[in-house]
Amino acid sequence: MKRYSGVVSRGIRMPLIKEGTDIVPVIADTLAAAAQAEPFSFKEHAVVGVTESLVARGQGNFVTLADISASVAELFPQGDVVIFSPILSRNRFLPMLKGIVEGIKGKVNIVLTLPSDEVGNPLCADPYGYEEGVFGEDSVHFNFVHPITKSNYSKLYKELDPEKISISYVWGIDNFIKASAAKGGQALVCTVHNRQVYSAKLSQAGFKTHTLADICAKPMHPGAGFNAEFGLLGSNYSNEDRVKLFPRDCQAFVDRLQQQIAAKTGVKPEVMIYGDGAYKDPATGIWELADPLVCPAATDGLSGMPHETKLKSLIDSGKDVEKEVQANAGGQALGTTPRRLTDLLGSLCDLTSGSGDKGTPVIYITGYFDNYYTK
Repeated sequence: MKRYSGVVSRGIRMPLIKEGTDIVPVIADTLAAAAQAEPFSFKEHAVVGVTESLVARGQGNFVTLADISASVAELFPQGDVVIFSPILSRNRFLPMLKGIVEGIKGKVNIVLTLPSDEVGNPLCADPYGYEEGVFGEDSVHFNFVHPITKSNYSKLYKELDPEKISISYVWGIDNFIKASAAKGGQALVCTVHNRQVYSAKLSQAGFKTHTLADICAKPMHPGAGFNAEFGLLGSNYSNEDRVKLFPRDCQAFVDRLQQQIAAKTGVKPEVMIYGDGAYKDPATGIWELADPLVCPAATDGLSGMPHETKLKSLIDSGKDVEKEVQANAGGQALGTTPRRLTDLLGSLCDLTSGSGDKGTPVIYITGYFDNYYTK
């Protein structure tokens, strides 16, 4: 029979998972039940993606705002603190900011980087209006309203504690360091992907520096959530009193789930945990990757980059297409963008599951490692 389908990405509706649930057997059972009910078959070289939030919820990896405050107080026991370059987010940064501000004993200066935050949320009307220096709440930027969310993040952040918090703006970290009079001050670097570079620059300028990865990197009391590698990075709103952290012990999770699915179905898939997909919206310029990385863990078969041949180029070349495709021993052919498998698959999983009410935090993908001539 002729094959017509290539890659198929299928969102799997899961039961509503409560905190502390062992989700490995639940996922294996649900996949097996879905395959019988839909129906679809389990295939070799399939991929099962599990969203990081499901893993973290099952682990009970939450921290309260009081936990965040206690951790910040240990890192900065006294004095004023610069909160440098946070993202603009009501569910990602605002909840943790409440706890951070509470833990700082002195004043808080939130420094927002122009023309946008790290993931592309705009902070000014003119993205090319570069100016040197640091600007305060008397600048036009303080009244800037986000064109998509219609929120004024400067005022939203300041309103948490107007007497304690001030807002500043700067075009780039070097301008901030050059203009900063408080040499030897304290800074909490809140960028996600540039945190090491920014932290190093501020440290060289005399600042005592920490990043979001240092906050709640250990449990603040017995039974509290934590993430030794990422701290608050990748955290998200849970309720008014707490946030959910990025999951931990991820490699053990994917290996265990792979074995249980194999035992249940007779087929061993590759398994990965995925967070935000690395997707940049072409209309708004906003990059979705607020998590520290797309994939915190995957089974061995998902390491490396795709081994693909540029099919359309082969067709135009006049070569024997099937022979060239089947002879491909790997590597990146001309015109294929070099990207890791886990980044590509994680983005596919994230776009399939969405971030709303679809209820499909597990994704089953088939055909991803096939080529045009795979039967």
